[in-house]
Order: sequence, then C-alpha cells, then structure tokens
Amino acid sequence: MASKWNRVKVYVLKEDQQWGQLGMGQISSSYIERLQSVCLLVRSESDGSLILQSKIHPNVPYQKQQGVLIVWSEDENHGVALSFQDPAGCREIWEDICQVQGKDPTVEITQDLLDGPDQLDEMPSTSSLVELPNCELHTLEEIADLFTSVLASPIRKERLALILENEDYIKKLLQIFHICENLKNIEGLHNLHKIIKGILFLNRTPLFEIMFSDECIMDVVGCLEYDPALTQPKRYREFLTQNVKFKEVMPIKDSKLRQKIHQTYRVQYIHDILFPIPSIFEENLLSTLTNFIFFNKVEIVSMLLEDDVFLFEVLAQLRDKTTDENKRRELLFFFKEFCGFSQTLQPQSKDALFTTLLQLGILSALKILMSMDDFQVKITATDIFAYLVEYSPSMIRIFVMEEAQDGEDDELFINVVIEQMISDTDPELGGAINLMGLLRSLLDVDNMLIVPNECERSEFLNFFYRRCMHNLIAPILSTTSEDRDEEDYLFGPDENKNCLNNYQTVQLLSLIIELLTFCVQHHTYHIKNYILSKDLLRRVLMLMNSKHTFLILSAVRFMRRMIGLKDELYNRYIIKGNLFDPVVNAFLINGTRYNMLNSAIIELFEYIRVENIKSLVAHIVEKFYKAFELIEYVQTFKGLKIKYEQEKDRQNQVRKNLHSILYIKIFCRDANGMEEVKADMYFKENTTDVLMPPMENDFPDHYDTSIDTKIPKENGEKVDLLKRTSSGEFRISSSSSPDSEDEMSTPSSSSLVGLVDYPDDDNEEEDKEEDKTSPRKRPHLDL
Repeated sequence: MASKWNRVKVYVLKEDQQWGQLGMGQISSSYIERLQSVCLLVRSESDGSLILQSKIHPNVPYQKQQGVLIVWSEDENHGVALSFQDPAGCREIWEDICQVQGKDPTVEITQDLLDGPDQLDEMPSTSSLVELPNCELHTLEEIADLFTSVLASPIRKERLALILENEDYIKKLLQIFHICENLKNIEGLHNLHKIIKGILFLNRTPLFEIMFSDECIMDVVGCLEYDPALTQPKRYREFLTQNVKFKEVMPIKDSKLRQKIHQTYRVQYIHDILFPIPSIFEENLLSTLTNFIFFNKVEIVSMLLEDDVFLFEVLAQLRDKTTDENKRRELLFFFKEFCGFSQTLQPQSKDALFTTLLQLGILSALKILMSMDDFQVKITATDIFAYLVEYSPSMIRIFVMEEAQDGEDDELFINVVIEQMISDTDPELGGAINLMGLLRSLLDVDNMLIVPNECERSEFLNFFYRRCMHNLIAPILSTTSEDRDEEDYLFGPDENKNCLNNYQTVQLLSLIIELLTFCVQHHTYHIKNYILSKDLLRRVLMLMNSKHTFLILSAVRFMRRMIGLKDELYNRYIIKGNLFDPVVNAFLINGTRYNMLNSAIIELFEYIRVENIKSLVAHIVEKFYKAFELIEYVQTFKGLKIKYEQEKDRQNQVRKNLHSILYIKIFCRDANGMEEVKADMYFKENTTDVLMPPMENDFPDHYDTSIDTKIPKENGEKVDLLKRTSSGEFRISSSSSPDSEDEMSTPSSSSLVGLVDYPDDDNEEEDKEEDKTSPRKRPHLDL
C-alpha cells in the first residue's frame, strides 16, 4: 500500500444534499490491524489530528471523477468525497482502492451496475464540490492551487465561475495585490499571477466585464507582470501608461466611443501577454476573450459609421494635397486600423461600410497617396487597397472603367498601381509582390460578373489590354530591346538595372512573367492576340540568358502554359519563330545537373509527347533531335522520335491509299469495263473482304502532299481494264493507245489497287447511270 502523503480536502454530504468541507489534510492508505483491512487515512495539516478513517470495503462502489475526485457512500445518505490537489495523488489512492477490490485501475467505477444498482443510483453528485477559501493574504497559495486543480474539470470550472460572479472576490484579490506590492511580497505576487491567469482561463464574459472595467483593468495587468517563470517582473503598466499614446486624428466627441477604444486596446494587449506566440491549440482556451475583443471592434466600427461627418472629413483631408505630412500619415494609419476592424463586421454591415467609403471617394484618395514618395504612406495605402480588393474586386473595376472615360492613361488607377509595382525600391520587392497579387485578383475572370446587357469580363479586359498592358510589359520590352548594349546586357555589373544579372530587376521580371502566365490561362482570346502581335514569347525567352535560374524557370512555365492550351495558332507561332531554340540551349547548358530547370524542360517535352501534338513533335525531331539523341536517362526524346516515325509511316500509307482510290474511281467510270469488273468483284466477294483504311484530311502542313492524276475524257481514249493474274490479284492492263498509257502516269503501271465505294461523286448523272447497271452494294476488292 502507498504510504506517501498527498494533500486532499474531505467533503461529506449533508442532509440538504449539499456538500460540506470536513477539513483539509494529508491522505495515505495503510493496513489497520484492528480493522483487519486497508483504510484511507486523512490527517490535519495543522495539528495532525485524524480527520477521516475509512475502511476500503470490497463490495462498495467507488467512483473517480474529473481526475481529482474520489466519491463513495459509507452508508445510506452518507456520502464522502475526496478532492485532491494533484491528479497524481488521486491516481495513486485510486490504484490502492482498485487493488483491494481486485479491479483494473483504468476503470472509472469499481463496481458494475448489476453489482449494486441501488447504491449507484444513490451515488451523491459532486458537481457543486467547489469552495473558495477566504480571500486573505495567507490563503493565496490555497486559492492558487484551487484554480490550478479546477481547470481540468469543466463542471468545476463552471461552478467556480458562478461563485466569482456573485461575489466581489476579484476586487478583494486586487486589493491584496496592492498590499503585496507595498510589502514586496514576491511569493504572494506569484500566487496572484496564477490566480488572475486562472480566472482568465475560466473563459467567462461576466468575469471579463469585471476585470476589464476602468476600475480593475490596470491592476489585472499588474498581476500579470509577476510571472513565477521570470526572474524579474515585466513593466506592462509602464508601457500602457507612458509609452502608449492615444492620438485623435480627428476629435472624437463621444466619450463612450473613446472609452471603448481604450478598453479594446488594453484587452488585446492582455491577450498578447498570455499568448505571445499564436497557437490554434492555446487560442481555444481563451475563445471567449477573443470574442470579447471581436464584439468590441464591431461596436467601435458601428459607432464610427453612425457619424457620417467624421469619415467625410478624414477622407477630405487625405485627398487635400496641402495637408501636413505627419497629419496625413496619422490619418492613414487610423483609416487602416478602421478597415482592419471592419473585417469583423457581418456581411450586411460590411456592404454598407465599403459602399459608403467608395461613395466618399476613398479610391481617389488612395491613388494620390500611392503616388507619394513617403514609403510608409505607400505601404499603408496599399494595405487599405488590399482590404477593398478583398471585399469587392467588381467595385474597383467599375471605378477604373468609369475613370478611363475621361482620364489619361498615365493617370488611370490601374496604371498607378503598375507604376508603383515597377518602381518598388525594396530589394526584396515586398510592395511589388503585394500589388501583383492585388492586380491578379482584379484580372481573375472567376470573380467577374456576367449579367444581362452587361459583361464585366469583356469590358474590363478590353480596357486593360488596350490601355494598361503596355505598362505592365514595359520592363520586359526595355530589357530585351534591340537598342541595348549586348555586352552590358549580359555581363554588366549587378548594379545596372538593365542587366539580366541584377537581382532586383530579375525578380521584377519574374513577377511580371508569372502574371502573364496567369493571363494565358484565364484570358485566352485577349492575351493570344497580344502575344502574337507583340511577339511577346520571343521577348520572354530572351530572358533565359540570365544567370538566375528562377527567371529561366518563369520563362519555361510561360511557354509551357501556352503549349498546354493545345492551340494550333500558338504552335504555328512557335514553329515559325523557332522558339524552342533558347529552351534547348538552356537545357544543354544545364548539362547533367538534376535540378528544377532540368525537370521543367523535360516535363515540357514529355507533355508534347504524351499529348502527341503532331506539329510540335515533327518540328522538335526535325530541328533538335541530334541534340537529344544521346540522352538516355529519360525516354522522352526517343519517344518523340517514335511518335514522329509512326506519324510519318501513317502519312505514307494514307498517300498510297489516296492513289489507289483515285485510280479505281477512274476505272469505275468506264462503262465498257463494268461487266468484267462485276464478275471479278463477285469472285472476290466469296473469298475475302478487306476494307481500305479511312481517309484523313486533318494532316499538319508539313505532311501535305499533292497527287497529280490526269483523267481521260469520256469520248477519248479507252480506260485500262483490270485483268486477273495467276495469283488471283488484279493488275492494270491498258487497252488504249500507247499515248494514253503515257498520259496516265503512275509510280508503277502494274501496282495493286483497291476498289471501294466512293459516295461523294460530283457527277450525279453518271452516278444514276451506274446505279442501273451495278449491284445495290458495291463489294470491296482485295488488291
């Protein structure tokens, strides 16, 4: 039996079915000779007197609850409960009880229902087994232990929260906090930290209302300064009272609104103290606190929206070019925070907010702000623009198209965005990346509206490609301009903005190519016309001379996206411009290195092989196969060669079939030879029937052939007749003059030919005459 002592509280069930505390002491289990049994002994901590001596009965049901409670009935209406400070102590005593009764310690109750249902039905409830010690300096440790123990039990947490709500317990604790600080009682301050943190983790809005009131909130922050895990206390109150300054960019006349703003900031600060590193697991512990902050923000935004004059004056000052720079910066920071709070609104309220902002001219203000030299102003204006784009890209597009009716190209809002993206001075292009994402959202056809009598997609894309696209691709055109200095272009210093080795320039070009790739996928018609008219793919592939692999990969992805559409116009454009050449060169320069560039280019050719894009297969094999002939670690290039040979053989067979069909057509029109042909056909029908391969007229240009055949006139020479050979086959035998034989020249005048049904005859009169003399169904000849 365990002889270790564990702290425990002993409760007994009173006549009114309420639990009363009998005392607190140390518990152990030991064998008592007098009782001839193992007993549970609880002795007082203060004087060592015996509080409880209970024999462990073999047939009495004991129940473990919530990991820290053990409950049983000594006799009728006499329940006993032990509340342990430490779950480990509860587990140790429970193992002793189960050992005496011969039960598995993993069970929650030692007797089954069939063993004693009456006793189990009368098992006393322990849901109210929470009793707060008196709020005094010497009981702080006991109070802290209580809060630590109840956190594992939802029922006990609920009971403790109800007790705290109905009493002024929290205010008494905060009074003791001042006493401990005055006395420099570090142990008491550490216990208060545990207690206040435990109250916060009870996750109850009524408790938050008490703790975050103007009277209590700074004392709560003070208690959180004394973390036992820290050697020195933090200075949270000093930061809130001295460092943090509340700035009213515009006078706020409503005192309730001002108080709500102060409270929300401080509560958010407390939340960040408890969870400095966000975690989805710990966040659930303070879900009610998060909701408290959320509803505070909703209330703040709603109160500001009710004041139309306030928002109008803020936007008016933002648009006013005479506004002081510091004032404008503060106004912009306020507006960013205001838009951030607006994300907490319900959809209907958010609609009303952003509609109001657009009517008040927020986009006109942002266009001015984004063109300013102040870096912080630009970044903040971009953040506000992001809120608007996320809410409704259509509203932005409508504004831009209305603006385009009267404005110059350079003054258009989209062109201002593109200009800011291109001119970003950040070495990592953080601002350009954000703006590129926003531009992509505006160009995404999936969120464009299509309604009767109005098509936002076509209107906006027509506008963009006509008046904005040239600004977007300007860096590509300037970098690949024919007027550039070739040596400086390829080998110039990295500081040279036009050099392909300049990291910032290359990163910008990569961003632009990624957006163009997105356009190829989603703007099939508009981007196709632009690429073909501007020879844009050639310009993009010129960037593969850069030493930066990520730019080369961007160019390969752009070309891969075009080929992935399987558009024959793109394919002909690539073939005509020999645009695989820079890709093949990059592959060969990369050598045997197994990297992303190697994989991307192989995947490009593999896609062409798998999809059997005939025109590209032929072009690649005819132009570049010698460069790939020795590559054996993948079968892609040999597979391309096989596809090419198969298609070539198929085309040769088709040409032979076309020759045969034309010759037989000629023979069938000769009335003098029809009877002999019918007889031979009847003979062949009873032996074998071989069908000719189908005709195909959908061949690539490089396979086009022409067959020149001279057809004799009806009133001129006689047509060659078919004569059977000894092998049963038919051969051509001329019955005309030698001149006619020369006139109908073929690869071989005695070649085998096939007779097939040819329904598409243009001469209808001849067909009618043939129908009278020929069988209903023309059989096939095996030639």
